Amino acid sequence: MFLVSLSFVYFAKAFQGSYMKSSVIQIERRFDVPSSLIGVIDGSFEIGNLLIIAFVSYFGAKLHRPKLIAVGCLVMASGSFLTALPHFFQERYQYETTISQSSSFNSSQSVFPCVANHSTDFFLLPACENEASSYMWIYVFLGNMIRGIGETPVMPLGISYLDDFAREENTAFYIACIQTVGIMGPVFGFLLGSFCAKLYVDIGAVDLETVSIDHKDSRWVGAWWLGFLVTGVVMLLAGIPFWFLPRSLPKQGEDGKGKKDKGNDSTGAEQDRFIVEKSEAHLEKPRPVVFSEMAKGFLPSLKRLFSNTVFLLIILVSLVQVNGFVGMTTFKPKYMEQVYGQSPSKAIFFIGIMTLPAVALGIITGGFVMKRFKLGVLGAARLSISVSILFFLCLIIQNTNVQESLLSQCNLGCSCSLKHWDPVCAYNGITYASPCLAGCQSSTGSGKEMVFHNCTCVNAEWPLPVVNSSAALGQCSRHADCNHIFKYYMAMNVLSSFMIACGATPGFIVLLRSIQPDLKSLALGMQILIIRTLGGIPGPIYFGALIDRTCLKWGSKKCGGRGACRLYDSDAFRVTFLGLLYGLYSLSYLLWGFLYSRLSRRQKELALQNQVKASELEFIGVHKHNKEMDLPLQSKEEQERDNSV
Repeated sequence: MFLVSLSFVYFAKAFQGSYMKSSVIQIERRFDVPSSLIGVIDGSFEIGNLLIIAFVSYFGAKLHRPKLIAVGCLVMASGSFLTALPHFFQERYQYETTISQSSSFNSSQSVFPCVANHSTDFFLLPACENEASSYMWIYVFLGNMIRGIGETPVMPLGISYLDDFAREENTAFYIACIQTVGIMGPVFGFLLGSFCAKLYVDIGAVDLETVSIDHKDSRWVGAWWLGFLVTGVVMLLAGIPFWFLPRSLPKQGEDGKGKKDKGNDSTGAEQDRFIVEKSEAHLEKPRPVVFSEMAKGFLPSLKRLFSNTVFLLIILVSLVQVNGFVGMTTFKPKYMEQVYGQSPSKAIFFIGIMTLPAVALGIITGGFVMKRFKLGVLGAARLSISVSILFFLCLIIQNTNVQESLLSQCNLGCSCSLKHWDPVCAYNGITYASPCLAGCQSSTGSGKEMVFHNCTCVNAEWPLPVVNSSAALGQCSRHADCNHIFKYYMAMNVLSSFMIACGATPGFIVLLRSIQPDLKSLALGMQILIIRTLGGIPGPIYFGALIDRTCLKWGSKKCGGRGACRLYDSDAFRVTFLGLLYGLYSLSYLLWGFLYSRLSRRQKELALQNQVKASELEFIGVHKHNKEMDLPLQSKEEQERDNSV
């Protein structure tokens, strides 16, 4: 029951987290913020997590772990509801456009986007003075941070609880099962994100016939708030079973009657499974303590933990890899949109339906290999290193060049604004920033069906006379071979995701088997604290800041000022994004080499200690046997001596 309940919580928290990842583009557009600020919002989860993770991991291991997990689920659900709250306080979304829209438009009515000496500053409204909604992103920041606070008990307390009461040979397989069920959460999270991205943000409150953009437009904002309500309800349901689970369980395979209670003493007979430091060999088994004694032992426990060099190397490897992984997952939908011309909803859909199942299969495969071949610490390390290198090779192959048409700034005497973004696609295949910049003289239709005619820039920039000088709303589609290249990219992406996931469970086992039993919960908590502080928080921020430097066209806020980026330089975006990933993962493999060397040395020392101990036991046994054999002979000789006397 605990295994099933913990698996569902892993599913629910992954469902929440992946939906947040899938919604960052929509949140960026809705609140008109740059990618660097999106990185801060995304990193707020880690900020909340690090505030209490060390204390929860240490003190929580001594308290009722299932109930602490239940409280965490309740807090996470509250965070999701708070994240969705700004939608209900904000005014309706007004996307950036220079075109007047009205429900009374018909196909015979015309507007004139190119008129000399006219103003297109459509955002100069009296409501600008009261635009408090521009700071509503703070609610999203706080809601995500509260989710991070609630998530703290789940992993360190749940995994340590499982490892304490499961058979040693089953632990790796159970962890793999939990992670596999958990990875299904992102599948449904990204699918929900794809569905919500196609729904207009103010669905039910506006007439969609008057909306002149669709979900492929860079100004489109989906119903991002709806998914947070769904994920909050799922998390509430996931926490219910933990209110009724016991504080401890009998050790798997034991009846718990008339025997030593290993459920409450989880560190007793497990010591021989761990690679420990020499300085820890003399330490006594922990005894039950009161809260004040627990507090006094916190700093000494930290000192013991960080004196373990293997633990420090594991932290460094994980830290570098998480920096790359978090940056990649946060901006991967945007990468697929800008480089391969996919809409955000389509990019999110492909991640959910193709990439994440491969990750799930990779995790369960890694756990099965560990169980089937009974790999030790070194075997797990070899497996994790090998699949990580294969992932890196697949990542390199994904770098494929895709060209994109450049914007024309020809206006031919029109009084066009250069700061507004209202793209149209001319029939010569070039995207123009607005109908005015395309030199269009008239238009027909309304809403998404509006077509602009007599666009003088179309003829001016084409070497031969163009019969059709019209333009339609929206950006031009990519070249015909772009979809073919994207399929190749997705195939390599699925393969690389499978490879990196195969090393997840072995890497986790290396950590568990390198830490003293009484420090497991603290070690897991400190790993989360450090990795999320130095990996989860800065990663999206510096990824976003560097990606912002590749922006070609920024949007405009309602009251002026720079909004979200509408179009990136695809070549610069690709070089920046992949360059960061290549550098981080190369560094992680160098650190893996040091870690493996240290593990090999530790294993040799442990094997030598076991040989010496076995020799001593054998010597003591032989000596004791000889002594027992000599006792009767000595008694007989003494008796004869006494008789002679």
